[in-house]
Amino acid sequence: MQPPTLELGRTMAADLAHVAPGSVVTLRGHVHRRRDLATVTFLVLRDRTGLAQVVFEAGAAELPPEETPVEVIGTAAASDKAPSGMEVIDATVNALSDPAETPPFDLWRPQLKVALPTLLDHAPLSWRHLRQRAKWQIGAASLRGFRRALDAQGFTEICTPKLVESATESGANVFPVDYFGKPAFLAQSPQFYKQQLVGAFERVYEVGPVFRAEPHDTARHLAEYVSLDVELGFIRDHRDILDVLHLALEGMLDAVRADAAEAVDRLHLVLPTIPEQIPVIHFTDALAMVGAAPDEPDLAPEHERALSGWARDEFGSDVLAVEGYPLRKRPFYTHPWTRPPQAAGGWSNSFDLLFRGLELVTGGQRLHRYDDYLTAIEQRGESPSSYSAYLEPFRHGMPPHGGFAIGLERWIAQLTNSANLRETTLFPRDLNRLSP
Repeated sequence: MQPPTLELGRTMAADLAHVAPGSVVTLRGHVHRRRDLATVTFLVLRDRTGLAQVVFEAGAAELPPEETPVEVIGTAAASDKAPSGMEVIDATVNALSDPAETPPFDLWRPQLKVALPTLLDHAPLSWRHLRQRAKWQIGAASLRGFRRALDAQGFTEICTPKLVESATESGANVFPVDYFGKPAFLAQSPQFYKQQLVGAFERVYEVGPVFRAEPHDTARHLAEYVSLDVELGFIRDHRDILDVLHLALEGMLDAVRADAAEAVDRLHLVLPTIPEQIPVIHFTDALAMVGAAPDEPDLAPEHERALSGWARDEFGSDVLAVEGYPLRKRPFYTHPWTRPPQAAGGWSNSFDLLFRGLELVTGGQRLHRYDDYLTAIEQRGESPSSYSAYLEPFRHGMPPHGGFAIGLERWIAQLTNSANLRETTLFPRDLNRLSP
């Protein structure tokens, strides 16, 4: 049973429909819209739950400008023209702040039709718009569903450092930091830490920021994004990881349906279809299907879109797992291919999950034997001594394990049909943007 919400003597707009006519109510929120007609004046108040209509006789009250925070005390009255079937009459309005200046765009309009740079330059204001706000309400519900699904499976939520002494993925795309006179970096992922903690908790997950200093100026890349990371031990191979990913995605969708139904309706969304078994295709078969060269090391964006279309037509699925990516394209800790057929080919026990034409998840099985790590690191032309802290638990016994990571902003963008990740990021950081 959920505890009652503490509203501090306040009636929310969404609850106005359930108030008995004639009851005295107190609303608090922003002035969403003022409309002055010949015989009547309307004030539409906006709070976190929706809109409420307050009615005055024309000229009876001097109302604050739009976006001013106010308190409205009045009487509930039935009205078939009000948003909830109930409006407020005989009201007094008290401004709770100085009169608001006119925003750079009309927040009361049904559509926020502004260019993306304007939207991002004024993010604290654009997130007030009901349709824009609905995108993050879907994201917030997804986070709750992710946690609920994994908590129910015995996972432990962890919090790992975002300041690290070396690059996680052995690459150069890191942000350097002066750490008390020593070189450090912003973490590219919690990969090393979540693997190490599998040895302690067996099943772990983390929700947190990751940082990639990649010079991408595209609609699908950010320099900082929220990663939903999962790692679990005592697996058989990467297909067990895919099963847990399926569970997490279903939990996220269940929470969106239950907790953000109004946001889904406001954006006129059709939520994705994920069958009971996620369809899987091997990387080599995927290359052949899209007509790519057999020695291609990765899928191009157009390949991802074509494969997603095939999954939709063939299986009625909005997701498709491509497994067996070349080892040379994966990080050094990736486990080699073990499923039949056993033909040598340099494949890996890893996968990407495509969601509506876009790579959403990368996951797979990791190496877990210490000697295998020594070999893998040396084959990459690096020294195991550079990874001594990371490798310590592997010297003391680690179970077969693996995991995955979901990019939250990509998930929201694909759910909400947003053309650019920046539309679903509260305060995006990219190649050119460090403010607001």
